[in-house]
Amino acid sequence: MRVALDTNVLAYAQGVNGEAMKKITLGLVGALPASGVVLPAQVIAELFQVLIRKGQLTSAQARAAILNWCNVFPVAETSLPVLLGAAELAVSHRFSFWDGMVLASASEAGCRLLLSEDLQPGFIWNSVTVANPFATPKHPLLQNLLSSQS
Repeated sequence: MRVALDTNVLAYAQGVNGEAMKKITLGLVGALPASGVVLPAQVIAELFQVLIRKGQLTSAQARAAILNWCNVFPVAETSLPVLLGAAELAVSHRFSFWDGMVLASASEAGCRLLLSEDLQPGFIWNSVTVANPFATPKHPLLQNLLSSQS
């Protein structure tokens, strides 16, 4: 099963929300099948800004961080179908255009799960289910994926 990660997951893994959350997030990301994880290009762009604004990194440090993530997981490009999907999500489901780009990108990349703390848990669009990876209990799709990896 393919999984896309939202910006907040990567930001937490970078320590933006403290060391305890960084440890939890790195454990979660490390438990995912590396070959099945995708990073929407929008997430990489947002992460750069979050690392500078909230993480107080320099531009060079933020660039190094996003390059590291791009070396670990494939990046899903922002295509015309992704842009149109984002517009559809904005019109039909009242998503912000930028959140819609993340979800549409996950769909275009063939993901079944989008791990996000910010989007509506359980929302399904084009076979992609949004799951909060920090919720208890974990969404069944995420729980099954993590169980199959152990």
